[in-house]
Amino acid sequence: MTVTTDLVEICDQTATARDLERAAVHLADWVGIVLATRGSAPERAFGAAAGLERGALSGFGAGAPEAAAFGLGALGSLLEMDDLHRRSILHAGDVVCPAALVAARDAGATGQTLLRALLAGYEVALRIGVAAATGGYSAWYNSAACGVFGAAMAAARADGLGAQAQAHALGHAGMQAAGLWQCRLEPGHAKQLAAGHAARAGITAARAARAGIGAPLEILEGPLGVFATMYPGSDPAGIAQARGDWALHEVSLKPWSACRHVHPAIAAALELRARGVVPARIEVATYAAAIAFCDAPAPQDAHSARFSLQHCVATALVRGAPARADFEDPARRDAPEIAALRARVHLVEDPGLSAAFPGAYGATLRITNAGGAVHTAHAPHAPGDPEAPLAPEAIEAKFLTNCRDGGVPDPAARALHEALRALPAQPDLTALSAALRGATHPEGDPHEP
Repeated sequence: MTVTTDLVEICDQTATARDLERAAVHLADWVGIVLATRGSAPERAFGAAAGLERGALSGFGAGAPEAAAFGLGALGSLLEMDDLHRRSILHAGDVVCPAALVAARDAGATGQTLLRALLAGYEVALRIGVAAATGGYSAWYNSAACGVFGAAMAAARADGLGAQAQAHALGHAGMQAAGLWQCRLEPGHAKQLAAGHAARAGITAARAARAGIGAPLEILEGPLGVFATMYPGSDPAGIAQARGDWALHEVSLKPWSACRHVHPAIAAALELRARGVVPARIEVATYAAAIAFCDAPAPQDAHSARFSLQHCVATALVRGAPARADFEDPARRDAPEIAALRARVHLVEDPGLSAAFPGAYGATLRITNAGGAVHTAHAPHAPGDPEAPLAPEAIEAKFLTNCRDGGVPDPAARALHEALRALPAQPDLTALSAALRGATHPEGDPHEP
């Protein structure tokens, strides 16, 4: 037995109606997020890079499988609204969802087959990611470097491959694992390209396995495998341990268009705002990784604002729950009250929260008012975490808002949401494909070329 064959066996566990429903929720969340990018410059650019003439979103219904998966896979993290698994520091949906959807579409799969493929893809990506993230962050971008295994498993399952071929698909995935964190130190969309590559590589891995091309089955634990070379500090001992539930249930959904590391601080700020606290000085105590990623007192664009603890806290205190527009010009640039408040935000590391990371993401906000009184709010978890799940109504509202932001007519958005939630009972993907066409290229839409 190898780790790859162990993972294949683990993914044979039973999927209940509850599991399938959760998979449909995450697929719908991802679809809404990518639709919010519709017509944007990056959506057009990644479509061109993939050879998709009508933008990356046309990959929902057109293009070769690898091209479609690449284009769609690049869109999930553009707005920083993607789902997150804390212990693996991994956004599995960005790569697993496009690979599963494209493979299922091409295989003529049932709705349930697609959802089971998603469960398996998340399971593999997250188990490998947890082992890789034993010591926290490394130089590798886990969503791509570990997510590629989930994409391969999802594609293999959606395509109906047998156990041996699934194991070989994981081996081929490891041969394509890539993605370095240098991308966060320089401008551009290289992070999104890495996710697109991982989704595409998952399709390629499954297709190679189906064609009978052999792969190294000890790609993970071997002396020259992923753990020994890419993640030498990893702890793969528990990677095949039985856990009694699908890992997808451990994944958080984001309510706000910002880096997950700022979400606990936003939650604490909203609590203090509700109490009517007027700040003179603001202290954010959080874990070291959050400060390393999100210390940006004067963000210069929407991307840096989404990674700014200062901007997110100031916005939440002044305006309440941040909307997408709060990160864009002119809301970010022409808001003197928020800019003044950003300057009063001081970041400090909380050793206890650092020790809890990546198992938990927390923050404490301490606001001193003009009279010297100190008001405190602590958020051990962020809204959308399994310990603080979003209500179904909030998840649906996020989907519809994202569709609206992408110019999708409300009737088309609601029809798509219904088609996604109905997947467990669907004998094929005909209804979903029609709803996706209606959302991405609505008839008479002035946004369409």
